[in-house]
Amino acid sequence: MENLFSPAAGTGYGPSDQAVFTEKIAGLASTITDAGLDVVAVQEVGDEDAFTALIDALGSGWAGELSTRFATPHTIRNGILSRLPITSTSEHEAIPAELQGVPVDDAGTALTAMGRGALHIRVTAGGQAVDVVSVHLKSKLITYPGGRFTPRDEAERARYAAYGLYRRAAEAVAVRGFADELIDGEGDERHVVVAGDFNDEAQAATTQIIHGPAGSEIGTPGENRPDQGDAHRLFNLAPLIPEELRFSRVYRGRGELIDHLLVTNATRQIVTDATTLTGGEPLASITDTPTTRRDSPYSDHALVVATLDL
Repeated sequence: MENLFSPAAGTGYGPSDQAVFTEKIAGLASTITDAGLDVVAVQEVGDEDAFTALIDALGSGWAGELSTRFATPHTIRNGILSRLPITSTSEHEAIPAELQGVPVDDAGTALTAMGRGALHIRVTAGGQAVDVVSVHLKSKLITYPGGRFTPRDEAERARYAAYGLYRRAAEAVAVRGFADELIDGEGDERHVVVAGDFNDEAQAATTQIIHGPAGSEIGTPGENRPDQGDAHRLFNLAPLIPEELRFSRVYRGRGELIDHLLVTNATRQIVTDATTLTGGEPLASITDTPTTRRDSPYSDHALVVATLDL
């Protein structure tokens, strides 16, 4: 959603006036509607009023859930929009105890919770339950002490890049643990979708953590060889996206696929297609300054979309 704040929130990140906010809400609603979507995992929701405005713009039949701010609050949150019946919701924010000593700054502050908690809903479609989890892992954008976006020197830059990687890896482990609870070793029967902004590409170590057991990835020789790991795996649908569309943002002129849909084996078997979609105009190339695009009515990320035949 790229910093979806209502102007009244006064954060300095979202639209600076009501006209831009109204245009942005209309564009997001149009993109979702034109894509014919049933469930949408969204990230970077700034406040409840902005989220409610989007639900209202989508019209009758749409509902939404928004994550709360936990002990480690963040200005933006995860949400899920659905026009299918939502039968249950839950949230997950704790970092596994074994990783809670991971430092996140020069002061040695220990990581205990995800910066943005994972949000889960269960919907019903075709008489079947589908669990959907919206996640947003730690960004590769580095924030330095005092809220700076530039380092004092290269040593500080390197340290804080490492701290960010530590955080993203620990958050990936947390998401994998939450997915394990939902899958419960029954991925050949249960439909689970982990969706969102992983802030890294498909082959990145942090993304790979969420996959679970190695082997059988889509497009590899083991794809169609069933084994015991299939009941636990999550399969990244990235290889099903047409190659020319296999990016979800443009960073410094280079297309990157950092938004992903990972599904259980049961769900993988009923995927009919996957693609990326943009609304309004082609994706603009972004940099590391988060306020540059505050008055753009378009998101800086594309939708990553899959169709499931339930």
